[in-house]
Amino acid sequence: MKYAIGFVPGGEVDIHAMVRLARQAEDAGWDGLFIEDYITHWMAPDAPTLDPWISLAAVAAHTKSIHLGITVTPLSRRRPWKVAREAVTLDHLSNGRFTLGIGLGGPKDPMNFDRFNEVVNPRTRAEMLDEAVEIIAGLWTGEWFSYAGEHYKVDHVRFLPTPLQKPRIPIWVGGGYPNVGPLRRAARWDGSCMYKESHGKGWMDMQPEDVRQLKEYVESQRPAATPYDICVGGRARLADWDQDRDHIRSVAEAGATWWMEFIEPTTLEKTRQGILNGPLVVR
Repeated sequence: MKYAIGFVPGGEVDIHAMVRLARQAEDAGWDGLFIEDYITHWMAPDAPTLDPWISLAAVAAHTKSIHLGITVTPLSRRRPWKVAREAVTLDHLSNGRFTLGIGLGGPKDPMNFDRFNEVVNPRTRAEMLDEAVEIIAGLWTGEWFSYAGEHYKVDHVRFLPTPLQKPRIPIWVGGGYPNVGPLRRAARWDGSCMYKESHGKGWMDMQPEDVRQLKEYVESQRPAATPYDICVGGRARLADWDQDRDHIRSVAEAGATWWMEFIEPTTLEKTRQGILNGPLVVR
């Protein structure tokens, strides 16, 4: 089991604080730092918000060992060839410490879709997501590449350099579990960072039985013994720490490979303290 910290970059966390927090997270023993991809902050439409890609570039340049990632980038709002370039650049800048998380984005997210007149229909965004990730993976091969889909077309291009990580930068898929679309999509790529769907009432922490079922489904869809990450998480330390450790231990035994602890970005000091606490390591 590896341990990551996850939060939305913004609020009182400006870019300089972001770099300091990342270095503190590395020193505190966290294995990974993952940030979410929002155009405007989910807490309030006028809250300060950082661009995740530039933020991770700054963090990559000032850290040495902590793994970095985005959970998740809604690919329907970003050109896949631009994401392919940015991801490879981050992969090289971090010396192979980057994971790309992808997804549709929030099902009802007016601050990040409606207000910018972007595609809001979930079926269309799912189609764009599936095409975009195929293009990204194809461009990462370094071979001459073409693609003709319903939403995107690429005509005989070659992208160099290729990623440092082989066979490619890991691609994790987010979405609501156990929805069929995200499940099928997650099994096709390198990992999942899904949340528990609760019938329109928000998201819940994945439970051990959810992780076991997810692992069994993924294994049934993939060649034997291919590496695969299952990242689950929650807001730990809200109650009893021993109870939190028991939960982390149980999802690890069920097959989770990463635990991501989310920090509510209320203040810079609370974010810093959450990072300095270090992971609730289960041995």
